[in-house]
Amino acid sequence: MTTETHSSEDTGRYLLSVREFRMTFTATPRGARLARRLASHRLDAWGHPYESDLNTTVTLIVAELAANAVTHGRVPGRDFRLGLWLDPAAGLVRVEVTDTRGDRMPPESPSLPSEPDAETGRGLCLVVALASRWAVVPRTDGGPGKTVRAEVYV
Repeated sequence: MTTETHSSEDTGRYLLSVREFRMTFTATPRGARLARRLASHRLDAWGHPYESDLNTTVTLIVAELAANAVTHGRVPGRDFRLGLWLDPAAGLVRVEVTDTRGDRMPPESPSLPSEPDAETGRGLCLVVALASRWAVVPRTDGGPGKTVRAEVYV
């Protein structure tokens, strides 16, 4: 399901509207790759070209959070959800990735792997470094799992 909404104001003044995109993906590497590609495409459609710093940063955050949802938050037969919000008035992009596994929470303060040549373990450190702020919150729709939220200022 894809949803895009635009807010408006009754005063007749032109305001930049909040953009929203939500979609559910299979909890597979292919689903994570598609989430990353569609996030980049959506940002481009919202006026932030593929090569822009914002598009590159948000796309990397989506890639890491989607990969984590597929690797650590996967429950067989259940999907993960991506949400993107662009609020030009606040100068903010919010990314939310929701998985269905609530028993595996990411660490509050992720650290780099102890082995310098380890092939995994850096994703959440990248999110922390690139995002203005991030958090893990319970799902709001009552389902099992968690949502990892990251915000980036435009």
